[in-house]
Amino acid sequence: MEIKIKKTRFIKAAAVCLMSAVLLLLSMSGCVKDTKKEGTLRIVTTIFPSYDWTTRILGSNPANADVRMLIDNGVDLHSYQPSVDDILLISNCDMFIYVGGESDAWVKDALAQSANKNMVVVNLMELLGEDIREEEIVSGMQQEEEDDQEDEKEYDEHVWLSLKNADIFCRAICDKLCTLDSKNAGTYRKNTQSYCQQLASLNNEYQKAVDASQNKTLLFGDRFPFLYLTKDYDLKYFAAFAGCSAETEASFDTIIFLSGKTDELKLKAILKTEGSDGSVAKTIRDNTKTKDQKILTLHSMQSVTSENIRQGTSYLSVMQDNLKTLKEAL
Repeated sequence: MEIKIKKTRFIKAAAVCLMSAVLLLLSMSGCVKDTKKEGTLRIVTTIFPSYDWTTRILGSNPANADVRMLIDNGVDLHSYQPSVDDILLISNCDMFIYVGGESDAWVKDALAQSANKNMVVVNLMELLGEDIREEEIVSGMQQEEEDDQEDEKEYDEHVWLSLKNADIFCRAICDKLCTLDSKNAGTYRKNTQSYCQQLASLNNEYQKAVDASQNKTLLFGDRFPFLYLTKDYDLKYFAAFAGCSAETEASFDTIIFLSGKTDELKLKAILKTEGSDGSVAKTIRDNTKTKDQKILTLHSMQSVTSENIRQGTSYLSVMQDNLKTLKEAL
């Protein structure tokens, strides 16, 4: 399925052109070569969730697979640009897993120059097919200036923030691993089944929490990357900016609208995402009647680092923490 993009920023276009030039030079100079150890299965993922899912499916890692996460220094998906080393790593891997939205526009050129023509590629957004969601502009949300591509759609890239989607992705990753390493397919399928049961159990906890709450609305004084999560549980939401927005400062009208909604709905909390200083959320709170709402954080997993992983951060642990926050917000 071809994913059409509405917003095409100059910086992204320039980066793709630069990437093409770098890849061409590497190809001409013969720098793209196989650096993989003999017998080692190499897997490269762009983001933390797919990295974590892959390691859970591998389990004890009977194939001694080398799994690498490209975005591991706290830079989010929308700001990331691959280095030459990153491109070389992708070029020589056996399996590459990426999101597939506008932020991954550079991937097409990277794959075209790959040294491994038998590479297995997993595009998460393609796996969802018709279930990918268009980015929404809800009442009160600050809009960016329209460009000339008004007829094209923009899809929300934050597909990993749905436990139901995670189940789909894990099963697809497992299938691909089994084709690459049929010898250990039974182990991978067993690990996947066990992990998907954990996903299903946590999904049920989310649904119970939403069902038990009289309030069904969340309000974000920040960007809103949680479209898939809220749609899973039929939650309503208001937010200052769309999930992929480049805006950082909310207008007077946006602040007043969201403050009014907080009062109208008697909300006890205003949400923000990790990495945000919470200034917009605090300004919204300061313009409410009671000025006593809690500022809570929902984690979008866009800034998880290798150090966080070493300290025990996992996809499930983050989603469990988000459930606690959700309960408090509702």
